[in-house]
Amino acid sequence: MSSKIFVSADEVAKRAGVSRSAVSRAFTPGASVSAETRRKVMEAADALGYHVNHLARGLMRNESGIVCLIASEVATPYRSALLRELTQQLQSVGKVAMLVNTDRSDGSVDRALSQAIRYRADASIILSGLPDKSITQLCLRNGQRLVLINRDDDQPGPLRINLDDHEAAGRVVTAFLRAGCRRLAFANSEAGTPSLMAREHGFVAAAKTFGLDIMVERYGWTGYEAGQILAQRMLTRKDRPDAVFCATDLLACGFMDAARHQFSVAIPDQLCIVGFDDIEQASWSSYQLTTFAQPVQAIARQAVAWLGKDAESRSESQSLRLHAELVWRGSVRGA
Repeated sequence: MSSKIFVSADEVAKRAGVSRSAVSRAFTPGASVSAETRRKVMEAADALGYHVNHLARGLMRNESGIVCLIASEVATPYRSALLRELTQQLQSVGKVAMLVNTDRSDGSVDRALSQAIRYRADASIILSGLPDKSITQLCLRNGQRLVLINRDDDQPGPLRINLDDHEAAGRVVTAFLRAGCRRLAFANSEAGTPSLMAREHGFVAAAKTFGLDIMVERYGWTGYEAGQILAQRMLTRKDRPDAVFCATDLLACGFMDAARHQFSVAIPDQLCIVGFDDIEQASWSSYQLTTFAQPVQAIARQAVAWLGKDAESRSESQSLRLHAELVWRGSVRGA
């Protein structure tokens, strides 16, 4: 094995006793090269520790194979599940994922994205509604292919993937009414993302068709602690709810724990709860949370497939609306 850090194709060709072009063809899928020549090249490459410089090769075709994943709240269970699925799908088609974390607002995001653009990233996938819309504009100005997940950016060119959040929320009202609940509430964060607000608006609108007024409370970010505080606010009221739709599962988990341990509320006998996302924790025996499953595999599959299309097929903006399946567990009576 050579101790050199970089081994050139010329060195492989010399060791194998073939031409430089033969080395290139041996590493190009579908290229014309004899089995014997390929064997010699591969043996020489293994002996020298040679690896094809796909970045340099891609740049010659004006493609780097790099896809930026631009996300916030990357540590939350839903976001990490989606990132895991996206990276696996991208790797399966030979792409390289580069993560840009947008949790901070001190200029580090702009610097990270600018660095990715300097590496000539081919495309970006923007997750959720939190990253600023200026990021979308920056990606498009630099000629990137763009996928927007659960966002409402009104920009020409990208693929937009959203869920049927508004319609899903309407189904929760029906489930609560069938369980005998009449004092309904919606627990949300103050993030104000399109998907969270669509769930809130859909829930309130569906309740109004049955002549019901909805208690709505918002607090902080969409985390476990916010769910606990929302429970404290709602369950100390005289007209406290007997059913709560939480905008995310993390909110629901915090809400359930506070309801049980601080207020001795029995779930689902005294309080029905529904969440959204179907994170791993939702199925744990301590929660058994009825919730909507985010179709992370379908989201990732659609995003990666669209990025792989030719330019003509991607010439116009596209919008996909995917279905969120309701997963029945033990946090709603009669489920």
